[in-house]
Amino acid sequence: MILVKADNYSIEIGNLEKSSFSKLLKDYSSAKKVILVDENTHDYCLEFLITQFDTLEEAEVILLPTGEENKVMEVCFQVWEAMSEYNISRNDLIINLGGGVVTDMGGFIASIYKRGVNFVHIPTSLLGMVDASIGGKTGVDLGSYKNQLGVFSNPLAIYVDARFLSTLPEDELNNGKAEMLKHGFIANKSHWEALLKSNLEITEALIVESIQIKNEIVLSDPKEKDKRKLLNFGHTVGHALEGYFLYQSKIAHGRAVAWGMVIEANIAKNLNLISQKELDELTNIITTNYEPLMIEKDAIESVFQLMKQDKKNRENQIRCVLPTEIGKGKWDITIQLEDFQKAIMSFTK
Repeated sequence: MILVKADNYSIEIGNLEKSSFSKLLKDYSSAKKVILVDENTHDYCLEFLITQFDTLEEAEVILLPTGEENKVMEVCFQVWEAMSEYNISRNDLIINLGGGVVTDMGGFIASIYKRGVNFVHIPTSLLGMVDASIGGKTGVDLGSYKNQLGVFSNPLAIYVDARFLSTLPEDELNNGKAEMLKHGFIANKSHWEALLKSNLEITEALIVESIQIKNEIVLSDPKEKDKRKLLNFGHTVGHALEGYFLYQSKIAHGRAVAWGMVIEANIAKNLNLISQKELDELTNIITTNYEPLMIEKDAIESVFQLMKQDKKNRENQIRCVLPTEIGKGKWDITIQLEDFQKAIMSFTK
């Protein structure tokens, strides 16, 4: 079992039944337990959890609809109403079993209900393991705007068991791989090089390394005042692309972030922040592993308008995270429409 100390909680990586999860359940032996799952984790992960931990046989299971388009307040209200019917109190325990949508929503639901119910994350997707569950961010979307409603709230613990990855299709693995590539390209060159050397064959050692990179940054800046903004590399453009396509031909979060990184790196190259060689290195790995992304030329303005809702913005200016070399970057760089237009032109049709 590998232990990573976070901000007043721990991240345990290894077989779940060998973790402190059993002890935590004993500590909450007299409390009610609620397990939040989506349709996928209900079918592929829930039985394993209940089978391994007998005390969860009596837990209330609440099923969330699958997909980013369901990460909305309407669903939260339904869950809060169900929890009220189950007489869940502030002293009970919520267990979020799922990927990034489940941990984002589940953390938000727990943090708001009765001003805060204790919760744990058991991420079952690579994205959830290396990124979404870590750092205390919770939230839901507001229309096409990603994570516009939310609070910072830490879980009691995070339990990362890589065995859950065997339940995932390749597209879901790619969502997490995009975040791992982000961690390397913007914050840790050796991690970037290790990912390239592995040809993105993900091992537990790479998962641990990616978790440690994010956790170290979060510990230095828990409320995202400065350095933590680095972790938004690829997301200013990526979230806008994801929002634009949400109600059309929906695209996966990882694919949107992957091409968001390429577009933002193109902006960095045009501003003479990185070299053509560094840009090519990123572009090649994304091109090799992610389906191409093309948008209509007349959609550029719409995507840019979505970028204006990014949470890092200030004074009505788009503030972007841009790489300055592999493993390093700067935040709060103001981006103009012409910068974005120039960088995205090769992705238009």
